[in-house]
Formats: sequence, structure tokens, C-alpha cells
Amino acid sequence: MSKPLRSTRLASQKTVDETIGEHASLLSSQLQSISEAIFPPTASKTLRRFTSGEAAKLIGISDSTLRKMSLAGDGPQPELTTNGRRLYSLAQLNELRARLASTSRGRDAYDFLPRRGPDDHLQVIAVTNFKGGSGKTTTSVHLAQYLALQGYRVLALDLDPQASLSALLGILPETHVASNETLYAAIRYDEERRPLSDVVRQTYFDGLDLVPGNLELMEFEHTTPRALTNGAKGADEIFFLRIARALDDVADNYDVIVFDCPPQLGYLTLSGLCAATSMVVTVHPQMLDIASMSQFLLMTHDLLGVVRDAGGELRYDFIKYLLTRFEPQDAPQTKVAALLRNLFDDSVLTNPMVKSAAVSDAGLTKQTLYEIGRENLTRSTYDRAMESLDAVNCEIENLIRAAWGRSKR
Repeated sequence: MSKPLRSTRLASQKTVDETIGEHASLLSSQLQSISEAIFPPTASKTLRRFTSGEAAKLIGISDSTLRKMSLAGDGPQPELTTNGRRLYSLAQLNELRARLASTSRGRDAYDFLPRRGPDDHLQVIAVTNFKGGSGKTTTSVHLAQYLALQGYRVLALDLDPQASLSALLGILPETHVASNETLYAAIRYDEERRPLSDVVRQTYFDGLDLVPGNLELMEFEHTTPRALTNGAKGADEIFFLRIARALDDVADNYDVIVFDCPPQLGYLTLSGLCAATSMVVTVHPQMLDIASMSQFLLMTHDLLGVVRDAGGELRYDFIKYLLTRFEPQDAPQTKVAALLRNLFDDSVLTNPMVKSAAVSDAGLTKQTLYEIGRENLTRSTYDRAMESLDAVNCEIENLIRAAWGRSKR
């Protein structure tokens, strides 16, 4: 007796998991090919050098002062191009900062080398929202790079299993990150737990290190319920304190840590929020995104309340909302932005992150605006994007400085 037609057809079809697995394999392979075409396996990302004008502006001195130092042999010597331009690496800028800070006259040493002092607490900034596509990773990577360019010691910590932050910083999660080489290594519950310092990687940005992410981070969402069920005791065993405890191992090495949180409110995000000293909530000014953010805030309130009742300490220097992908000429977006400012007043950052093709164009080659350079894009577009980007990041930097009792830049 022959099988029914439906049974025969179903037998020949792929299952849902097989189809998804096939698609995942195809896409991963293609992305790997694209990445290798842009950055061969033997290559690593490098940061461009900065012109003397850019270098002087970043350090906070005049171009003529920098030129005099170069001619006098005072400090690291720039690379000279065939047309006489002087180019500096970021490492050389930081060397110049340290030199100027040690010999500063009439200016605070912090003006040149803005690192935290012995009485300044580590700044841990969680960039978060419940909705994907709100610009968390773009905000996180540009903030981390901006602070490194200003002379801070920065650690970028990728909490997102999708690991887009890692990829932008030159670490491919599928190929460059092995088992037990993410944050999970420092917060896991078994004997394979490692110090966070073991998984910190230097990047091509002098002063910017990275704890990479990949899908392994999802293990924390699976093992935490088991640990809670088993009744794990002790401060180090409580899930919401594990990231904070892990940071203790590296805290003395950094001024600022930037978290790129995943777009869901799980154990990993909660532990990150409990380790943070500040929060930046990215929000795209559209009503659907605002509705999603409302749910995110309600859930965060409830869950952090439970954490507080369980003994968790939540002490934030600031909570700010950042308007991302903002289009000033879009009337509905302008109305939503006005609504948020009316509701939250100065909790909304003054400067929005304006939507720009320059950011998208840079992202095509897995670069940021701070990496790509003005000569590689339409200059007017690049300048507008950089003006918006610097304004946002400078505003956040001033909040950090205020937390340390310092004046604004």
C-alpha cells in the first residue's frame, strides 16, 4: 500500500531547524568571505594617522605649538609625507599628552591627560534599550573610541551574543573568539571560570581594550536559573553581582568601561545594569519605538526593584536618553522628540545623534567615522555627521567629568 501523498511530501521537506541551520551557514559563510575580502585573515585592523591639525585639536593645543615641539625634538616625532605633512599615531598623541601633563604651566594636568584620579570612581556606562535597531552598538563603539581619542583608558565590553561591537573593533565572533574567551568566562558558575583580565584584548586603538562577545554569552541565561534553583549562596554566586565582581579584576586599569547591552532584559543585561554607574538609553524617536521603550522601562523598574530588595546596590551618576537616527526635517520625529523632552526634561541629552549616510557608508567596511577619515566620504556629509557625533560624545564626557568633580571641556 502506497504512502499518502502528504506524508511523502513532508518526508522530503527539510525541517524548520534544518532550513534555519542551512540559511545560517550560508549567511555566515558569505559574511566571512566579505570580511576576508576587506580584511584578509593575515591582516588586522589598523587606525589611520592624524594630521598635525587633527592632533593639535585632540590634544588641546595650537598647531603652531605642536610644530614647535616637533622642530625642537620635544616628544615623539611625526611621520613626514612626501608633501611635507606631519602625521601622528594615537599612541604618539597619548605620549605627547603625558609629556604636556607633566610639564603643564597654568593649566590643569587633567586638561591634557583626563584620567581618573585616586579618589575618582570607575565609570561604567551601560548603553541599552529593549528594542533592536535603536543604535546601541553604533553609540557604544563611537563613545568608546571618542573617549580613547581624548586620552582616557577605555574598556569596551560586549554583552550582546550577536557581538556587533566586537566585529566593528576587528574581532569576528565566529572565527576570532574561541570557547571561554568572552565575558562568560569570568561570570560562569563552574570550575572553568577565569579572571576577566584573561579575556581582555588590546585593539588597534591605543588606550581602548575589548572583551569580545559571541553566542557563548547565551550560556549565562541558561546556567543562571539552574544556579538559582540549586540555591547558590554567597555574594559571588548571586547572578546580578557577577559582572561587578568580574570588573574588580581590571578596574585599576581603566577610567571608563562601556557596555553594549543585548536587546533583551535577561540575566546578562540585569547583571550589567547592576554593575553600571550610569545608563544611556538609546531611542529612535518614533511612536512604536517609544512604546517599546515604555515597556522596557516598566520591566527594568520591576526587576531592579527585586534586585534592590535582594541586597543589590544601584547607584547611578546619571541616566540619560539619547535620540538616535534623528532626522530634524521629519515632523513626526520632531514631535516625538519634543514629547520626550517635555516628559523627561534634562534627562534627554541635549544633542541628538543625527541620521547620516556617512555612518552607514563607514559601516560597509566595518569602520566607524573616527576611523574612516574625512577624505574617504563626501566632506559635507562627513562634517555634519562628525559634528553631531562629537557633540553627543562630548556631552557624555562632561557628565563623566562632573561625576569626578571636574569642569566641562
